[in-house]
Amino acid sequence: MTEKSSAATPEGAVAEGELTALLGTMPYAVSLGVELEAASPAETRGHLHWAPERCTIGGALHGGALMSLADAVGAVCAYLNLPPGAAGTTTVESKTNFFRALREGTARAVARPLHTGRSFVVVQTDLYDDGGRRLGQTTQTQAVLLPRT
Repeated sequence: MTEKSSAATPEGAVAEGELTALLGTMPYAVSLGVELEAASPAETRGHLHWAPERCTIGGALHGGALMSLADAVGAVCAYLNLPPGAAGTTTVESKTNFFRALREGTARAVARPLHTGRSFVVVQTDLYDDGGRRLGQTTQTQAVLLPRT
């Protein structure tokens, strides 16, 4: 994510009307169907609906789709935690553990920062089904991008 905008309110939360524009900075996430529900430096939430074209064998939502959901929601959380003067962020490492398959409904992601520094932001994203059961957990490291001189 690049080109930090003024979409965040003084408390750091992104106004509801700006969520689509913020996600729009990641065309892949948009084309996959990821949607943001809320975004602030403390917590970012989004979801991805189950669909047959996003599945693997047995009608389970593909792990890559879940990882993409976690990466997109986590990237927004990291972006909102960038230090002053940063130009953007990019994923440099991501680790996902899967706990159960999603065969219907919606995958929900909740991302929270674990570390916010000058060079890296580390985010943990928990993935849940509609019943609140944990589908997986992703920990990702985002590099802080500085303006090019």
